[in-house]
Amino acid sequence: MILDQIINKPKTKVKSKSDAPIRSFVKALSWRVLGTLDTIIISWIISGNFTIAFSIGSFELITKTFLYYFHERLWNNIKWGKADC
Repeated sequence: MILDQIINKPKTKVKSKSDAPIRSFVKALSWRVLGTLDTIIISWIISGNFTIAFSIGSFELITKTFLYYFHERLWNNIKWGKADC
């Protein structure tokens, strides 16, 4: 079953389109919200101060959202590992 799919590759080609820039941005934003909550909780545990933890989390939300967005756009231009290579 699974081995058959690996050995006998499907004959139809799957077209791989890159994500639209807005999709990359929304993905970056949703990932950062989750990551920011994690950072705030860890910072709160370490510092014991929620204000400091929230400040750290807020700053990294902004910086890492942009870093992820550009990282995602860069990877959309790399053909390695895409189904239609």
